[in-house]
Amino acid sequence: MKLSLPVRRRHWVRLDNASNIFLAARSDVDTKVFRMAAELDHEVDPALLQEALETTYERFPLYHAVLRRGVFWYYLQDSDLRPVLEPETEHTCAPIYQADRRTLLFRVVHHRRRVSLEVFHALSDGTGALWFLTALLEEYCRRRFAPEDTADAAGSVEPEVHELAADSFAHHFRRRTRAERAARAREEQERAAHEEEFTREAASAMLRAQEEEPEIAEEPAGEESDAPDPAPRRVLRLRGTRTPDHRTRVLELTMPVAPVLALAKGEGVAMSMFLTAAFFEAIRRTGALERDPRGARTLAASVPVNLRQFFPSDSARNFFATITVSHTYGTGGDSLGEVARRLQEDFSAEARPEALEGRLRRLIRVERAPLARIVPRPLKDVLLGLANRANNRSLTVAISNLGRVTLPEAAAPRVGRMLFHVSAARPQFCAISHAGLLTISFTSPFVETEHVREYARILTEAGIEVSVAASRTTEAELAEVGR
Repeated sequence: MKLSLPVRRRHWVRLDNASNIFLAARSDVDTKVFRMAAELDHEVDPALLQEALETTYERFPLYHAVLRRGVFWYYLQDSDLRPVLEPETEHTCAPIYQADRRTLLFRVVHHRRRVSLEVFHALSDGTGALWFLTALLEEYCRRRFAPEDTADAAGSVEPEVHELAADSFAHHFRRRTRAERAARAREEQERAAHEEEFTREAASAMLRAQEEEPEIAEEPAGEESDAPDPAPRRVLRLRGTRTPDHRTRVLELTMPVAPVLALAKGEGVAMSMFLTAAFFEAIRRTGALERDPRGARTLAASVPVNLRQFFPSDSARNFFATITVSHTYGTGGDSLGEVARRLQEDFSAEARPEALEGRLRRLIRVERAPLARIVPRPLKDVLLGLANRANNRSLTVAISNLGRVTLPEAAAPRVGRMLFHVSAARPQFCAISHAGLLTISFTSPFVETEHVREYARILTEAGIEVSVAASRTTEAELAEVGR
């Protein structure tokens, strides 16, 4: 008698609300990969780091996932694949997800004293990736410097909180409020409205993406009046010479964090808004506003918000929203401090739990509308890609600040600088601090770096000591490596 072994059923889960856009928007230029790295006080031991990676991997079931394509959506599915540590040979943020290959959605690489984690953004956000890197560094440093502690820790049970299935968007924003439960009788009417809204959004995205020179008009506030509408704002979009092989251009500014914090506090703003205002000022100093053929005077920045600070979640999957802040030069109050305070006011008004929840509930309803659910995945990709292109045209820069990192006791004394940057469809900067050092990483699809030079000057003029490191990108720079 022939016996058949039971076939293990793979666990799978649909992508969350924030992840679908990364599949539709990825390209050779913008791979939707981000890197987080730590510099140690010694040369990395690859064998021990591989052991630490295997142990950390078991604690993060989410990171076992591979990406699969369905008829109507993408989904994450667990796998038996194992991560393999590699020496750093490719350029930063090289593609990870490949539609025709079944691969893990992250990689860990090392080079001399640096350990780097690269993640495809559809899998996790910066906070989730930081949890993984933190656990990896702790496990490695224990093995390297206190192996007896590693043996003791092996006998303890670590809770697996970073599960594949945890979708914080669904948990927090799909539940019915009391008002929604009271309005259950109107469910069919609302469903029809949702379908109409989805159709309108899709058509609007197509039209915006086809416009060569879109203009962003301010939304009217308050009651209607007979006064003429304000002139539309033209948002400056930075252009330049593309890197020859689509690799991301990276420049790192490193400085002590304390004086930068003091400058931000002196203006009464958070560090993220101060750094953004400094970027706007750097752009202005390059003369980009005067050279813009459309006469654009507005700079706009996309700022992510970690939703975990408002809506408790221990999921390592994406759980963030974005807020756009902007400033129009020539309308009064153009000094760096004044711009920073204006950005802070705009950001604070939008980064409230009530405002975020209302916006995210609307997005979830549109995504879950019956018409949206039956649209085939390839068409969804097209619509989302067009919407993403239209959104990019309304932005000058995207920023991300992970703030101060606190590592476990086993790792903190062994780690100096930490770094964080992303692939970029437009100029972007990311900030992270550890051990008293702030690193601001600028990424761009262009070879030009004039705005970064001006940014460094702004900081040094304020008395801050700044060191600069740049990746080799152009053919001439890459040729120097072989000399």
